Amino acid sequence: MNGGPGAHDAAGYDLCDHCGRVLHDEELLGALVPDSSAVHAHDPGLDGRRVVTACSSDHLAALIAEYRNRPFVHEEQWAAKVCRTLADCDEPVPLGLVAALSGLSEHQAQRGVDWHNARAREWRARYGEPGADGDDADGDDPGG
Repeated sequence: MNGGPGAHDAAGYDLCDHCGRVLHDEELLGALVPDSSAVHAHDPGLDGRRVVTACSSDHLAALIAEYRNRPFVHEEQWAAKVCRTLADCDEPVPLGLVAALSGLSEHQAQRGVDWHNARAREWRARYGEPGADGDDADGDDPGG
């Protein structure tokens, strides 16, 4: 669907992360903020930072303040680095190799795994086991 004459390319739009207003690229204001949940798909140097976009300087300031006041949880960051490292692995990988491939110490990698597993246990306690309602009858985790 091309949208007809005068249609704009959707790639030229973004949303204000504060209010959700649709913006043209030329209207965007942006900032790089600390965020322990942010990991870049391929560049570990960009991990722990998120680009936020806003429609006004007031909304940008509110977003910056929100992220500044949010705790940076190192274990969350380490867990994400471990997950990125293991994303294409089908077989178990020794912790020492995971640590080396992710740029973490073995201690950091283990703490990241522990943090991730604790969040998974919390999720299961709150929402139940995957497949318990019949949606995933074989019990396999589709994500890994």
